[in-house]
Amino acid sequence: MDDIVYLDNNATTRPLDSVVEAMGLMLAGEYANPSSLHRFGQSVRHRMECARAQVASLVGADPREIVFTAGGTESINLAIRGTLSVSGNKRHLVTSTVEHSAVRNLARQLRREGYDVTEVGVDRSGRLDLDRLTERLRDDTALISVMYANNETGVVFDVESVAALAAERDIPLHLDAVQAVGKVGIDLARLPATLMSISAHKFHGPKGAGALYVRRGARLRSLQYGGRQERDLRPGTENVPAIIGMGVAAEAVANELADGASRVAQLRDRLEAGLRGSAPRVHVNGHGAPRLPNTTNIAFPGVRAEALLLTLSEHGICASSGAACSSGALEPSHVLQAMGLEAELIDSSLRFSLSSFTTDEEVDCALSVIPPIVARLAAIAGNQ
Repeated sequence: MDDIVYLDNNATTRPLDSVVEAMGLMLAGEYANPSSLHRFGQSVRHRMECARAQVASLVGADPREIVFTAGGTESINLAIRGTLSVSGNKRHLVTSTVEHSAVRNLARQLRREGYDVTEVGVDRSGRLDLDRLTERLRDDTALISVMYANNETGVVFDVESVAALAAERDIPLHLDAVQAVGKVGIDLARLPATLMSISAHKFHGPKGAGALYVRRGARLRSLQYGGRQERDLRPGTENVPAIIGMGVAAEAVANELADGASRVAQLRDRLEAGLRGSAPRVHVNGHGAPRLPNTTNIAFPGVRAEALLLTLSEHGICASSGAACSSGALEPSHVLQAMGLEAELIDSSLRFSLSSFTTDEEVDCALSVIPPIVARLAAIAGNQ
């Protein structure tokens, strides 16, 4: 859509043209079942294994450590439930207060099932409290599950320290890296995580494709019963076109990760600076902490986030705020609440997330449109 300024890339990204083309070719011609033993099936199997190698290369893993899934949520559930199912008498899960709903709601359900769940807090900038994490580990801790980078603020956790702590205590570590993969360099050959969740549509691949990194030697049980696909961990015929698309996207972002991230960060910083300069009270949530290069979460005190979001949409600017519930209304962000921000900041915050497709002209457009809308809504609300 030519009239859209799309700044909601943490929700999903535009698929690369090469991804769309590769998936179309698979759907049109290479449709055999990769489990079939005939030449046609094995040709498709080869294509799928090439995609596995592409995804593995993006994160510094061995291809044999990549299990394809239908997306990040399934990968997260397989990692957490699969680990807990083989943990014996260890029934303690440690996570954080700012996790994505895929982890957060699963943790709630595990509590109902009798598991003990500890949530470790963050500071005002969104950084994980490593001292508190250390204190909360116990002899019966079965798993640590924390995000690599936050989906709302872009704050990147000190995963190296978390991984070192987990290794020292011999506790499996799962990283929800859905927002990080393809945006920051990840080398699992050097980062001793046990499990890591990945989603293709966050780095210009298709929706409906994901992966779980499973370090060799990790103990894990499948959540489903059926065929023996994906190392007996994910039964069912693989979604080959989506997997091929994921592989193409993984190779593309790996080839341009450093330069692309730097360019996007410059655009993000220019957007932040322009918006902060437009009004004295504009506040960047998570400022001062390491953040993803594409993400900024900005509070416009005196303006309701929902009103601003809808007005921006009418002007063709796509952003996001809080978490959408089933009614379509906005709930206060549990992430910003956990950071200890004041209600005025929480209620006025929007997330803008860029990608390699974002242009200077789109940032210019956003900077010309957003400040006057903010000023008008503040005046209407009597806050100016």
